[in-house]
Amino acid sequence: MASYTPKNILITGAAGFIASHVANRLIRSYPDYNIVVLDKLDYCSNLKNLNPSKQSPNFKFVKGDIASADLVNHLLITEGIDTIMHFAAQTHVDNSFGNSFEFTKNNIYGTHVLLEACKVTGQIRRFIHVSTDEVYGETDEDALVGNHEASQLLPTNPYSATKAGAEMLVMAYGRSYGLPVITTRGNNVYGPNQFPEKLIPKFILLAMRGQVLPIHGDGSNVRSYLYCEDVAEAFEVILHKGEVGHVYNIGTKKERRVNDVARDICKLFSMDPEANIKFVENRPFNDQRYFLDDQKLKKLGWSERTTWEEGLKKTMEWYTQNPEWWGDVSGALLPHPRMLMMPGGRHFDGSEDNSLAATLSEKPSQTHMVVPSPRSNGTPQKPSLKFLIYGKTGWIGGLLGKICEKQGIAYEYGKGRLEDRSSLLQDIQSVKPTHVFNSAGVTGRPNVDWCESHKTETIRANVAGTLTLADVCREHGLLMMNFATGCIFEYDDKHPEGSGIGFKEEDTPNFTGSFYSKTKAMVEELLKEYDNVCTLRVRMPISSDLNNPRNFITKISRYNKVVNIPNSMTVLDELLPISIEMAKRNLKGIWNFTNPGVVSHNEILEMYRDYINPEFKWANFTLEEQAKVIVAPRSNNEMDASKLKKEFPELLSIKESLIKYAFEPNKKT
Repeated sequence: MASYTPKNILITGAAGFIASHVANRLIRSYPDYNIVVLDKLDYCSNLKNLNPSKQSPNFKFVKGDIASADLVNHLLITEGIDTIMHFAAQTHVDNSFGNSFEFTKNNIYGTHVLLEACKVTGQIRRFIHVSTDEVYGETDEDALVGNHEASQLLPTNPYSATKAGAEMLVMAYGRSYGLPVITTRGNNVYGPNQFPEKLIPKFILLAMRGQVLPIHGDGSNVRSYLYCEDVAEAFEVILHKGEVGHVYNIGTKKERRVNDVARDICKLFSMDPEANIKFVENRPFNDQRYFLDDQKLKKLGWSERTTWEEGLKKTMEWYTQNPEWWGDVSGALLPHPRMLMMPGGRHFDGSEDNSLAATLSEKPSQTHMVVPSPRSNGTPQKPSLKFLIYGKTGWIGGLLGKICEKQGIAYEYGKGRLEDRSSLLQDIQSVKPTHVFNSAGVTGRPNVDWCESHKTETIRANVAGTLTLADVCREHGLLMMNFATGCIFEYDDKHPEGSGIGFKEEDTPNFTGSFYSKTKAMVEELLKEYDNVCTLRVRMPISSDLNNPRNFITKISRYNKVVNIPNSMTVLDELLPISIEMAKRNLKGIWNFTNPGVVSHNEILEMYRDYINPEFKWANFTLEEQAKVIVAPRSNNEMDASKLKKEFPELLSIKESLIKYAFEPNKKT
């Protein structure tokens, strides 16, 4: 087994819990390694966690944010960094339910900045990305075998969804640019220095104060816990022996229910569990079990050393000896804490109806979610519609405005940029919409090939921007109609070309040929965590305006050669009015927004010849020939539109709709 020896390591987030133990271990054990720590000192970081290393000559601390591209590039170059261990992240699930956009910003955008810097500098020999077991989603309670590294990712909360999204970026950079990436997915970790928003330190501090231990739900949830020093050793092994391109689970087979953890801590403090455990309201979704297959890492030579009893005793002793390590953490000890992600310290929203909340002194943040109380005087009046539309200069956005005018619906176009949260808030406060339509985003100029060389701009618009708007809408109780794409699938063995078996709304995207499609698949997965979003998967849009260069008919009629593959498509003249009706009905979730059935390139051009230009001729070429003249592969698929057809039975098939809306109105022959 080949061994890797780094020289200059950048560890992100190393003033936090796990990464500080890793940094201290490497600094102590490998004096020839230069360790640079980058941390913005967020609420769950503490420079004291690095006290064992602060006098070491091979240690350097830099305060800064991984989202700062200039800082990251500067550090990589000036410090000669050849290895990155990327721990920095927002990690507390409870916070992700109340402040999810910060998780996207930190966990996805921050990771993307690091990856882009690695690509630009071209000097990184190892990029170790630290993920979580939560990306696998919930494990069946009766499963005997844990999730292995090739298991499907099925995140169930905003935190794990952003970690899965970050993993997709890491994988893409590994494949697209040959970046030497390794990903880890770990079980729960506990031990000294951990911020007490997490279960074990929270229970220990509450027990030290003689207060009850609050358990979410019925406490039957099962978790696996690893002691921090064992995990630090695992990262040491992966750093030196891990294979590029591989994923490693860091796990244990020893599982415990939350009830049992609370009882074990009561036992350490000689407390009666019956009198000192309180069951409280569960979080919005609380996975029952995470269970990992840890055999792959064990083959590298790692194994768990610390027993549960030994690790818990060490942890309890550390907190009793260092009760003021984190300062005033009374807000974190609430049953359902909500941290406000603001620089300069810890800020809790203190919304619990609990005596502990009275100890908080921070004023409420202006970014709090304020839910207006429903009016109770008299019969509720149905509000008149008013739409806020983003994408004024785009094709779909422009058409939506015209439809609103025709239907007498009040509307305004958004002035803010999607990635600028404050400008979106201004739009909503000034327009006071009943619904928000998002047709903004990057598809490429003149096509998706542009996205391959403008990845930062693409992810900023398609991922960060869309999620920002969804989050702002959620805070204001607004439904967001989001125009997405069906170009995230391609024909496969289960959905072969010509079979009539289309991809359904619940199917997992399988097309990663273009960066554009990757960003669209990523943001769609993340948007599943928002219950205020209606995602409309558009494909190869067509309209009656045959002069519009974005019209699929217009595009292929101007090409010298075309491929001939049946595809699902969207006739905007028919479907955009349906999107407005969907908003009126407050429909949510994912919808294949295409006409039923498929139509091939040749069939469309035959209609064009028969209705528009009898002299029109064209030639075909193969996908292999097409690949020589495009940068990124194109998606070809059939979408199952039965869900939309059931809601709107009058919806025409693609060929019927083409004739009615595109060719008959333009007929010249």
